[in-house]
Amino acid sequence: MPREVARRRRHGGGRAWHPTLGTGPLPRVLTLLALALMAVAWLVPFGWGVDTSFKSEVDASASGVDWLPDAGFTLDAYRTIFGQGNLPVWAVNSVLIAVCVTALTVSVSAMAAYAFSRTLFRGRRVLFAVIVASIMVPPQILIVPLFRQMLAMNLVDTYAAVILPQVVAPAMVFILKKFFDGIPRELEEAARIDGAGSFRVFWNVVLPLSRPILAAVAIFVFINTWNNFLWPFISTSDPQLMTLPVGLSTVKDSTGLRNAQESAASVLGSLPLLIVFMLFQRRIVKSVATTGLGGQ
Repeated sequence: MPREVARRRRHGGGRAWHPTLGTGPLPRVLTLLALALMAVAWLVPFGWGVDTSFKSEVDASASGVDWLPDAGFTLDAYRTIFGQGNLPVWAVNSVLIAVCVTALTVSVSAMAAYAFSRTLFRGRRVLFAVIVASIMVPPQILIVPLFRQMLAMNLVDTYAAVILPQVVAPAMVFILKKFFDGIPRELEEAARIDGAGSFRVFWNVVLPLSRPILAAVAIFVFINTWNNFLWPFISTSDPQLMTLPVGLSTVKDSTGLRNAQESAASVLGSLPLLIVFMLFQRRIVKSVATTGLGGQ
């Protein structure tokens, strides 16, 4: 029985959510029609942004909806951004920061969640309740205290100032803890009988069974870190440390409000995530279906 449970855990069995489209053809058609309308509602604004990014500023600022500009398409907006910005450095910074934050967040959150799930200590419930309550605290409230702390530690304008505050993720601790609670303790007890210690049980038993939830947490942390603008904008003013969203905003600010450049910057900022989604589409969809983290 434990082997069957472990097999189902490893392949995401028992937790996956499989939507149903109804028993007859009419519910299925209505559901697919609703999904198609939702897709169109998302694709039309995105397509308009891409279309605007290839227009001249005159055509982009014109009133009305014109998918084919009178002056034709141009790369002027992209030339301006590439000419005034340092996109290679910003892109490398975004990748480096997103990867570091993701690795640290998954590691720290997994260890903390396992401790709450398996270790009995005084004040455990109170501490976990504090962590859950902190999920409801808006991140904007912590901006000033965090910045003053980074300033006191002489970490402003460093990678550490950008990375470390983003590692704290109480929501991920909560999600992983609930997942670990569902792992049969018999598997861990069998490993302890074989002489495994706590860390070995965690590394060789718990983590392999938690691959679906770990993949989901890593994916959403990476996306959230890549799109994060406020904290990287506040924690550093060094152009060599800026992330892609922050760097693109400086180009837009220096040139004023220009619709074509605004759209071009948005396309450049979202393009890497679109590529990541296309490469790992099956993994992302499977992780969302397995863990139910689609609303995060």
